[in-house]
Amino acid sequence: MSRAEWIEGSRTLLVVSDEDVPVIQKETDASLLVLHDLDWNKDLSPWHAEKVFRKGEDFSGNGDQTLQMIIEMMDEHRESYDQAVIAGYSLAGLFALYACAVSERFEGCVSASGSLWFPRFEEWLKEHPVHCKAVYLSLGDQEKKTKNPVMASVEEKTEEAYRLIGSYTDCFFEMNPGNHFSHPEERLMKGIRHILKKL
Repeated sequence: MSRAEWIEGSRTLLVVSDEDVPVIQKETDASLLVLHDLDWNKDLSPWHAEKVFRKGEDFSGNGDQTLQMIIEMMDEHRESYDQAVIAGYSLAGLFALYACAVSERFEGCVSASGSLWFPRFEEWLKEHPVHCKAVYLSLGDQEKKTKNPVMASVEEKTEEAYRLIGSYTDCFFEMNPGNHFSHPEERLMKGIRHILKKL
């Protein structure tokens, strides 16, 4: 079962998964709301969807429960921060965008190599605008080169999200060299730096 941990820091709050904490703590003194023990396909997917890999698992769509856990922890520490940023890589990047569309609690969003290929997300995002002041999107320039037809659409879907979100709020899109697994910590931190400068 996933859980959340609060790490006290500055008046800026970053919501991240536990694997990203070491690199973030090297560069920022922000308060952290850290998500532990995540089952990514279950806890970070916005709704149920069929698996995209033959040997994989279906997506359970427990994202709303995860978001509720985050908001409850934010409420407990409401006097400890002035602004909140949610940041994630891969499926956590998709979840970050989803969270900013269903909640008004975040001023900034980082979706680094976000899984924006997720079934029906592009259409859903058109009807559910994000509420934050600034959004950072990134992708590796080799990510679309995959034999999986669903995931191969990631560049097209990310560019569409950039155009859509950029039509009503500050949105930045950056391409990085490499595939999905190239330097994920560095890519996420680039996004966090960008958003913190904007807020």
